[in-house]
Amino acid sequence: MAEMTIPVEPLVPTASSHDRILAAAKRLFASQGYEATSTMAIARLAGTSESQMMKHFGSKEGLLEAILDDGWKSMGGSLKDILPMPAGPAKLMAMLGVVLDTLNHDPDLKELYLLEGRRIRREGRHVVLSPGYIDFVKLVDDVLKKMAAEGQLKAGISPDAVRSGIMGMAEGVMRDQVLARRRGEFPAEYTDEDFKRLYAACLDGITVKSKPASTSTTKVPPRSKAKRKR
Repeated sequence: MAEMTIPVEPLVPTASSHDRILAAAKRLFASQGYEATSTMAIARLAGTSESQMMKHFGSKEGLLEAILDDGWKSMGGSLKDILPMPAGPAKLMAMLGVVLDTLNHDPDLKELYLLEGRRIRREGRHVVLSPGYIDFVKLVDDVLKKMAAEGQLKAGISPDAVRSGIMGMAEGVMRDQVLARRRGEFPAEYTDEDFKRLYAACLDGITVKSKPASTSTTKVPPRSKAKRKR
């Protein structure tokens, strides 16, 4: 089955050329693919020039990094609401919910994050990792390290390994959903609720269950039965 072609709709004019370039690139990268999208096409859709695009973002790869970083930063408000929660599986589940909600409300960003988010830079062969993504990793690390310090993680399990494991799993599960949508024969027939149950089960497997506080009770000796009168 051929890949689905996503139509490119006209952009809504925005105040600055910077924002128009970001919106145009995100739309074209997601619909046509990063490699197949030319800087000329981005500039044309944005209603500006290639030189203006280079002035703002430096390169095509710099533009992709800016799109991804903008997406991660858009989660800041929702993540800030979660920060007061105590460290534990519930907080990690809430953070996952923010990521899912953000990507589901922005299909173009979801396509780019999951299919282009680990692109190798040609200059220096570095993997594209946006500052916003690094900040999110630090938030997850902070939760896991607090859990480890409080004895919530099973002994012998590295918090960094847990973070890499759960975030890698999350990306893989969501990426397969995108592939299933783009290529109908790809087997990924599950919902976000299925994913959340899987994520919760994984967290359950690496955490130590807190024991309920024991309540001291005073045992009352059983009453001695009165002897029956003969």
